Amino acid sequence: MVETVLAGAAFGLGLFLLVRALFPPRPGLVAQLLALDAAREGDDSLRLRLLAPDEEVSPFRRGLGVRLARFYASRGWEARSTRADLALLGKSFEGYLATKMLLAVSGLLAFPILAGWLALMGWGVSPQVPLWASLIVALVFYFLPDLQIRRDAAVRRRDFRHAVGAFLDLVAMNLAGGRGVPEALLTAVSVSDGANASNWAMARIREALSNARIVGITPWQALGRLGDEINVDELRDLSAALGLVADDGAKVRASLTARAATMRRRELAEVEGRAGERSQSMLVAQLLLCAGFVIFLSYPAAMKMLGS
Repeated sequence: MVETVLAGAAFGLGLFLLVRALFPPRPGLVAQLLALDAAREGDDSLRLRLLAPDEEVSPFRRGLGVRLARFYASRGWEARSTRADLALLGKSFEGYLATKMLLAVSGLLAFPILAGWLALMGWGVSPQVPLWASLIVALVFYFLPDLQIRRDAAVRRRDFRHAVGAFLDLVAMNLAGGRGVPEALLTAVSVSDGANASNWAMARIREALSNARIVGITPWQALGRLGDEINVDELRDLSAALGLVADDGAKVRASLTARAATMRRRELAEVEGRAGERSQSMLVAQLLLCAGFVIFLSYPAAMKMLGS
């Protein structure tokens, strides 16, 4: 019965793929509007993306990812939060989709492996057990990249906010020295070189400001686009503030100083909150250890009283 169901499922899946290949679906309204906007703007990638992912993807994964990305675009699935996390980590959306699909397919390989192992051990187990186990493994493998990307992006975004606070202080110092806003922004990011937690963020900001000259936009517009791309609210707020008071140096300097102080207070509050959570977890672990020690000491006496 199970073999018949699996054969029917495989035949139905093959027939479905054949029909989809012979009669591809029409692109949706969202995909058509995006294509129209791209054609109107000359398909200039620099105007749409100020940062390019530095990830190296194999040709097979790239081809698979491109096909999956086109499928997402035809359905109107934007996945903005995932794209922002990938842009922050310097990874491509196509490679991410290919990784999810390949991991899910590799999870399905658990079915023949588990079935062969059960047959080798001589255990009379129904084939449904390894089948459902492989489906669960494939589902877990499919969502593993999402968990990893969200965790890594959260850490990087916190480091990026810390670097933005230092960047605001440097810009305010350059404005106090008599520089204009564009010169102060470029000078502030040029003083940081290296590969630690803050310098990589400064390098991303420096790249966005340098590309602003190429695409013909203002530096604060470039910061706003970078904030939209990597989902950092501080950069969007900074872009809006600079766009409003870019001509008044004193107001810009006071605004940047106040924003930097606010970001430092917020970061200090977050650090204190994380320290409090860790202290509470350590306290719970100590209480459990003490409870186990008390049970260990009282167990012989309790067993002796119950036995008597």
